[in-house]
Amino acid sequence: MLSEKRKEELVNLCREMVQNQSISGEEGQVVGVIKKALKNLGYDDVYVDAYGNVIGHIKGSKPGKKLLFDGHIDTVPVPDDSKWTYSPFGAEVVDGKIYGRGTSDMKGQTSAMISAAAYFAEDVKKDFEGDIYVAGVVHEELFEGVASRSISSFVKPDYVIIGESSEMNLKIGQRGRAEIVIETFGKPAHSANPEKGINAVYKMSKVIEKIQGVETPVHPVLGKGILVLTDIKSSPYPGASVVPDYCKATFDRRLLVGETKESVLAPIEKILEELRKEDAELNVKVSYAKGNETCYTGEVIEGERFFPAWLYDEEDEFVQAAYKGLKNAGINPEITQYSFCTNGSHYAGEKGIKTIGFGPSKENLAHTIDEYIELEQLYTGAEGYYEILKSVYKK
Repeated sequence: MLSEKRKEELVNLCREMVQNQSISGEEGQVVGVIKKALKNLGYDDVYVDAYGNVIGHIKGSKPGKKLLFDGHIDTVPVPDDSKWTYSPFGAEVVDGKIYGRGTSDMKGQTSAMISAAAYFAEDVKKDFEGDIYVAGVVHEELFEGVASRSISSFVKPDYVIIGESSEMNLKIGQRGRAEIVIETFGKPAHSANPEKGINAVYKMSKVIEKIQGVETPVHPVLGKGILVLTDIKSSPYPGASVVPDYCKATFDRRLLVGETKESVLAPIEKILEELRKEDAELNVKVSYAKGNETCYTGEVIEGERFFPAWLYDEEDEFVQAAYKGLKNAGINPEITQYSFCTNGSHYAGEKGIKTIGFGPSKENLAHTIDEYIELEQLYTGAEGYYEILKSVYKK
C-alpha cells in the first residue's frame, strides 16, 4: 500500500504538522495544514466546526457504515526548549526518527490516519459501502472527549478508531477519569485569636482522613478504581496572621465501566453527612470540577470533568474486524486496554458507539523531552489503518 512516494507524503505531512505549534486552544495553524492536506489527498468534503475541530469526509459509492478516525491535534506545552537535543518544532529526521512535540502524541498517528484513509479510497476507487471521516480534534489534553461531542453529533458514526499510541496493540477499553472537588467553608479570624474563627483547613483534614477509607470498586479487566488526593488549596493565601476561611481539595478518581456521576459521589456524600452530624460547625460540599477554556475560534468549551470508562468484548464484530485487518498488515497485536484516558470516554463511554484504539509508537513517549516517532512505526501504523478499512468494508 505504501509506495516510496506515499511514504514521503506521509512523512512530510507529519513533519509539517509538528512544525506548526498547537498547544490546547492554539491549534489554528495546524488546522490550516490539515485542511490543505485533506483537499490535496482527494477528500470529498472538509469541515471546521465551532470549536475548531477539522473533519475530512470521503464518501463511498454506496450507502453503509460510517467510520470515524479520531486524532487530537493539540499538544502539551514545551516549558524549556533548551533541554531538547533537537528543536521541539523542527521535526528533524535523525536515525530513522522524527523528533518534535506531538510526534507520538499524536500528530504522527493523525497524519497516518489522514493518509491511510485517502490511499484506501484511491486504491478501491471509492467503491465501498459507507463513509469515512477523519477528525483532527482540539482541546483533548485539557478536556478528554468534550470537543468530540460536536464531532459525533455532526458525523453520527457507527464505528470510531482512536489513534492514541498503543504500541501497535488493539485497545478495546480504558478506565475513565473524574476530578472531584471538596470545599470546606469556615470563618476568618486573626491568628492571635484563632478561637474566634473556624479553620477551614482543620475541617478539611478530618474530611480527607475519612475519605481515605473509601473502598473503590474493582473490575476483572480494568482493575481497581482509584481515589487519590492530588491538590489542596486554602484561602486567603498567603495567610499571614489569618485563620483560613476556605479550603479546596481535589481528588483524582479513576472510573470503571458502569459507574455514574451519582454512584461515584454517593460514598463521599455519605461520609460528609456523618461528619456534619458529629460537627455542627462543618460546612462542606462536594462536586465535580468544571473546566472552562477558550478555543482558537473564540468559542468557549466547558463541562464537568467526568469522563466515563468503556470496554468492549474481544468477540465484538468491530473488534474482530479490526483485529483481522491488523493481522493482514503483518501486525500481531495484543488485545488490551489503554492505561490513560482518551476521547473514547465520549464516543464509547457517553454515546455507546463501537470504539477501538490503535496507534503506532510507545505510550510513554507522550509529553516527554525529545519526543519522537520512529519512521517504521509511522509506516506500519498507516498500513494498519489501511487494512482495518479493508476489513471493515470487506475489500
